[in-house]
Amino acid sequence: MDKERLPRWGWLLIGLFAMAITANLLNFFVFEPAGLPSDYQVITVITSMAPVLIYIGVWYDEDRQQYWDHSREHIVGDVLFVVVGAAIGSAIALVAIVDFDFPQILQDVVGMAAGFMLSWGLFWWRNPDLYRGESGR
Repeated sequence: MDKERLPRWGWLLIGLFAMAITANLLNFFVFEPAGLPSDYQVITVITSMAPVLIYIGVWYDEDRQQYWDHSREHIVGDVLFVVVGAAIGSAIALVAIVDFDFPQILQDVVGMAAGFMLSWGLFWWRNPDLYRGESGR
């Protein structure tokens, strides 16, 4: 994949769209028949989108290319932290607010914010050297 073919936001848009389609197909064919309530199906969308949000930046930014020098095990561990963090963060947020009769869009946004923040926090915790220049240290 050529980074210069599209701007960063283009790659991000393509990745998020592909993950949203994949997650919704997974919801439709696997989780809905298994009995997952529709209020919680957004968790799979958030969980699939979180790695895209984090890794497009790491892949696209020249000053973060040293990340790819890590071992394969480290990178796989990071991806697992991101995916699990997104699932847990969004699930906790949704469980806390789903019974309050908030509009569905508000529930989804709160779940996304919690899931993305926890997943990015876990990624940052495992790789603080990637963001050291931005934090002022």
